[in-house]
Amino acid sequence: MSPTSGFPILFITATRIGDAVLSSGLIKRLADEIPNARFTIVAGPVAAPLFAHVPGLDRVIVFEKSKTGGHWFELWQKVRHRRWGLVVDLRGSGISRFLKTKRRAIHRKSAEPVHKVLEAARILRIEDDPAPPHIFTNADVEAYADELTAGKGPILALAPAANWVGKTWPVERFSQVAMKLLRDYGPLTGGRLMVLGGPGDESLARSLKDVAGKGFIDLAGKADLVAAYACLKRARLFIGNDSGAMHLAAAAGCPTIGLFGPSDERLYAPWGEHARVVRGPRSYEQIRAVDPGFQQALCHMMDLPVEAVVSAARDLLKATEPKDA
Repeated sequence: MSPTSGFPILFITATRIGDAVLSSGLIKRLADEIPNARFTIVAGPVAAPLFAHVPGLDRVIVFEKSKTGGHWFELWQKVRHRRWGLVVDLRGSGISRFLKTKRRAIHRKSAEPVHKVLEAARILRIEDDPAPPHIFTNADVEAYADELTAGKGPILALAPAANWVGKTWPVERFSQVAMKLLRDYGPLTGGRLMVLGGPGDESLARSLKDVAGKGFIDLAGKADLVAAYACLKRARLFIGNDSGAMHLAAAAGCPTIGLFGPSDERLYAPWGEHARVVRGPRSYEQIRAVDPGFQQALCHMMDLPVEAVVSAARDLLKATEPKDA
């Protein structure tokens, strides 16, 4: 690919969806402040689709670890021939030290626990005005989201999956929360249920279908990340485990409740004014003491009761009630 005129930026982001979302605001900040910015974005396979609609996008490089360990050299081979205006390396890999660039912004791990949005902001020295997560869409994506969410009634979005059983709240409890909010004069009575998840989460979504009846929007394994994000813009409330979907919901501006157990909310709480964390009686440190390596096939979310989540949902719905309601 021949270089495109403009200010070339190489942006090396995360492998995981959640981390990529949390640092995504840096791209918007750069796009806003550098009118002729041209982006080459390096991301892991699952996170790469998040960046399909970035303005001024030259290329998304899907970065996969190789069994031989030569993945960084392969990436260097792909990007070394261009003279960059800026290299942003959120992985702190050091590859930027061997590239021709006017400026380098390299991630350095914080000595003290700090939220990932603030940690990303420090790379560009904007921690006094951190860039909130932002995913770019286009008119076609927004029209598709309109189609997927067409219908009447507020949308309750649930994401019952997570990347590890330890931080997965039982799906039966998600079902109980949905019933208390959508039925029997709950705050979202007459509303619809939207379930999010990736490939492999379809069975979780199906297990929640009976709660919603006809008002069921099944996105699990069916909508890509950007389409899911656009759909979340149209939701009234999101409840989910600490996951990429949770961070997408908060980035979309949807009132978001993140369910936490063996996750450190100091680093990974959903970001935004209308985002909340709910956990059981045990702190992150107490759970880590039981499972220091977080490798046990053990659910650490069993002590989070349904009523605590329902109460938080009612409070957040009240706090975010439209002013003209």
